[in-house]
Amino acid sequence: MSDIAVFANTAITIVGVVVLILRVKISPAIALVLGAIYLGLVSGLGPEQTIKSITTGFGDLMAEVGLLIAFGVLLGSLMASLGAIEQLVDRLVRLFGPKTLPYAFGSTVGTVLQSIFADVLLVITAPLASRLSRQIGPHGAARMCAAMALGIEVGLVFVVPGVGAVALAGVLNLPFGKMFLFGVVTAVFTIITTLALFTALAKRGLWNPELDETEELPVAEVEPASDRRFPPLALSLSPLLLALLLIAFGAIAEMLGVSSPVVDFLGDPVIALLIGLVGALAIARWKLPKEQTEAAFKRGFHESGQILILTGVGGSLAQTVKDVGLGELLKDYFTTNTLVPLLLVWAVAAVLHIAVGSVVLASITAAGVLGPVMPMLGIDPVFVALAAGAGSLFVIHATSNTFWLLQTLLPQTTRGALKSVTLTVSAASIIAMIPIQVMAFLF
Repeated sequence: MSDIAVFANTAITIVGVVVLILRVKISPAIALVLGAIYLGLVSGLGPEQTIKSITTGFGDLMAEVGLLIAFGVLLGSLMASLGAIEQLVDRLVRLFGPKTLPYAFGSTVGTVLQSIFADVLLVITAPLASRLSRQIGPHGAARMCAAMALGIEVGLVFVVPGVGAVALAGVLNLPFGKMFLFGVVTAVFTIITTLALFTALAKRGLWNPELDETEELPVAEVEPASDRRFPPLALSLSPLLLALLLIAFGAIAEMLGVSSPVVDFLGDPVIALLIGLVGALAIARWKLPKEQTEAAFKRGFHESGQILILTGVGGSLAQTVKDVGLGELLKDYFTTNTLVPLLLVWAVAAVLHIAVGSVVLASITAAGVLGPVMPMLGIDPVFVALAAGAGSLFVIHATSNTFWLLQTLLPQTTRGALKSVTLTVSAASIIAMIPIQVMAFLF
């Protein structure tokens, strides 16, 4: 089959998946499988090999990320039940003044708290952000709304065990520890830089409190964590911090060439999250009623199920794209320069997100389509993953459930959300490419 036919069939597949999701209203999971079947059959793989590509892609990705996603979501659900989030935010209030609080808040949400499912994290932290927005002076609401949007969306695609970051690492067969280290650097730089830019623009007229803010808090005020009966913060947060430290420890040891059975075992992200999950479960059973612990587990299993299916079928399409040989063809169209290929990954993810509205779907599809060619150009796949994640943040708009949650749960109108969410996260999508390109050049 000619190069043009392979390119055309791949483009038709991606467009077809978008049309099925948007126009026909088919579930993204089904649309992705149908796209993979079409691409395999028209590209000459044949029925048997097409089915094998689909099942292999799903199975390989689940073997890579399935337990990590499940353990991460369950750990996050227990952290929420233990009140760790409320207490952590209250501690931030005491440690940081009004000027720096939004930066600390956004960075914490985008890094430390990424094991918690995004919608749950938003529902829990939104009342706290709303209350804090009234305490930090002029443009406080604007800054906290932007900090919340940046923390949730940026962390989702860059920081393990955020669902998007885990899925990207799995699609590209990346060490999760490596994704964690480079992702944290990218996320913190992006959140702080973008929030500083938004703050400057808000002070110069971008944000109009009369039109962009609601007069009353959209959600009920929450009482300070200190007035509620929670386990001590150090105890509640220790399982999550231990898991993250073990992941970072494993990644650093791997980069330094340090290896032993104990180091490799404890530094494995699945084992690290399992240790954290067992610790959180022990604390929850010690400090919480049995019914509350069971409810947290039930909520975690419900949330992880839909994530696992969507991630797995994204792997099916990525494997089919790889098997039709697109990566081999693309390598002839690029040089060893990292700038253009990574910008192409960003652009594909951005277009997919604008069309579909799913950050995770856009990022893993872009990474799956273009990821196989990058090692041939000398580009580390971790930067492909980060570029795909960055592109998938472009134009968070009305098709996104997160957009409406951020609008309704925070003290802002729809007009304000278009500024604090759509405009700000789109700026983060572009700004993130600065550290990604710099690190790709250096490493």
